[in-house]
Amino acid sequence: MSKRDYYEVLGINKNATEDEIKKAYRKLAMEYHPDRNPDDKSAEEKFKEINEAYEVLSDSDKRERYDQYGHAGVDPNMGGGGFGGFGGFGGGGDYGDIFGDIFNMFGGGGYSQARSGPQKGSDIRVNINITFEEAAFGCEKKIKLNRKEKCSECGGTGAKAGSNVKTCDQCGGTGQVRVTQKSILGMMQTVRVCDKCHGEGTIIDSPCTKCGGSGVENLERQISIKIPAGVDTGSVLPLRGEGNIGYKGGKAGDVFVYINVKPHEIFKRQGTDVSITVPITYAQAALGDDIRVPTLEGQVKLKIPEGTQTGTTFKIKGKGIQSLNGYGKGNQFVTVNVEVPKKLNEKQKSALREFDKLTPSDSHELNKSFWAKVKENFK
Repeated sequence: MSKRDYYEVLGINKNATEDEIKKAYRKLAMEYHPDRNPDDKSAEEKFKEINEAYEVLSDSDKRERYDQYGHAGVDPNMGGGGFGGFGGFGGGGDYGDIFGDIFNMFGGGGYSQARSGPQKGSDIRVNINITFEEAAFGCEKKIKLNRKEKCSECGGTGAKAGSNVKTCDQCGGTGQVRVTQKSILGMMQTVRVCDKCHGEGTIIDSPCTKCGGSGVENLERQISIKIPAGVDTGSVLPLRGEGNIGYKGGKAGDVFVYINVKPHEIFKRQGTDVSITVPITYAQAALGDDIRVPTLEGQVKLKIPEGTQTGTTFKIKGKGIQSLNGYGKGNQFVTVNVEVPKKLNEKQKSALREFDKLTPSDSHELNKSFWAKVKENFK
């Protein structure tokens, strides 16, 4: 079977720069890598073809011969000098850098960083419920944590008192060992966690009986936190350094407190604004009145103008919730709902009938407007 043009294999033109060749190869190698396409023979063949093309085009001498003589210029059977094959990588391409990316992506560990150095401890999530008022004004709460701390018995060494902690003789204290193995690309060298010390770099003769040699114990702690005014459901408060203990001297993790605000029976919230619906009588709506309405800070007076319709909303400035960044407060919106009286006695009914007779039709603007629209649309 005749071979495809190497430039075509990598999807580049003949004037491609070294960076363009490398970029194209990196993309295709990751796409057709055997670890991403297990048991796919076509992907395996494609991967070999991509490597062969890159082996030639990444080497300036081989590329020059290929451009002049084609495949014959780099075929060892034709006297062209050939290329190193998948095991040798005789070209000038930077395979170490490229395959470092590939093996890191697939978790191959070939270029993984050592785990024997300090590492930050893991974070802890805590959910807490607070009231509407606590969210509006801020509060102080106590929360319980189950976290990993330094073992109180061995001081975090993991060793029993009087026991020796020695450097692992298999990895030399690095926690890693290099392994050479055969792969589809030839002989590859990878770095793995030492199976003797399990990546710790040290071996303990007699482990601590309390922590089992881990140097860590689980403890329950109670800490106080200050919740600022203005938080809402979904707000997250970070507590730096209050999480699980770090590894090998690394700093402790963090605690993230997720806030859930309980709904209020009267008030509703939208951002920093609050709203409330207040019932008023028919007489108050028709004649106007000064009414008392509740706010988060106590009752205030609100003027209801004469002829107020049900559903009318009034704004009370600055009676909302404190902004979480500390700049100002929201407003309170009061919607009035005119309540129609029930179970009227005969005297009350008579008074209303008389009132209705005395009320001209143009006093009911909504009624007049509605029937005008009906007449217009149903001629």
